[in-house]
Amino acid sequence: MIIYGKQLFLYVLKNYPDRFKTVYLAKECDKKLFSTIANVTSTIVRVDNQKAQSLARGGNHQGFLAEIEPLRYSDFSVAKEGKFLVILNELTDVGNIGAIARTAYAFGADALIVSGVKSLDLEPMIRTSSAAIFELPVVLYPNALDMVNELKQIGFTIYGADMDGQSVSQIKFDDKVALVMGSEGTGINKKVKEKLDKIVSIKMARAFDSLNVSAATAVICDRIANG
Repeated sequence: MIIYGKQLFLYVLKNYPDRFKTVYLAKECDKKLFSTIANVTSTIVRVDNQKAQSLARGGNHQGFLAEIEPLRYSDFSVAKEGKFLVILNELTDVGNIGAIARTAYAFGADALIVSGVKSLDLEPMIRTSSAAIFELPVVLYPNALDMVNELKQIGFTIYGADMDGQSVSQIKFDDKVALVMGSEGTGINKKVKEKLDKIVSIKMARAFDSLNVSAATAVICDRIANG
């Protein structure tokens, strides 16, 4: 798994130094930083910009890249121990998922569950989440119906976002909350939607189609966290 970009590189270096395997430097760094890097890995490779661009797949690496131990999805049992879950139903855009992970972590969610898809690459989500997925458990649960049923059995109230729902400003959320957000194209899967306990929406001052799913998640998570 490759990470790149100076801020992300420094964050992982400070908080998860044991994950470093190989560091790739495409520019000079000061002696203090180089010494810190050398203390966590003996494999430091100087590369030219072309190689760095290849490793970063064209991303803005800023001269700092590293191969790290890959992140793994968390087990569903971890999510079941929480009280505030964000569930993404059939979302596949890693940019939106990463942004939602950052939001979920910031507002105190205990886990992010990606449902209705069989696989998803965690690597690009590290950057788009601003490293939040190092801190927030991310669970992959392909069968969304089974997952929702299991959460209901242990006392979660399942909320879902839809334009035809009750205004989120009027909702008093229960103690154990699972918030389902659907894809921007089709929304929440029809069968999953039938399992929801409550449907919420964001009422807007101007006539407009809808918010981006990551922005909508942020608004609702703020309401859940802060009332």
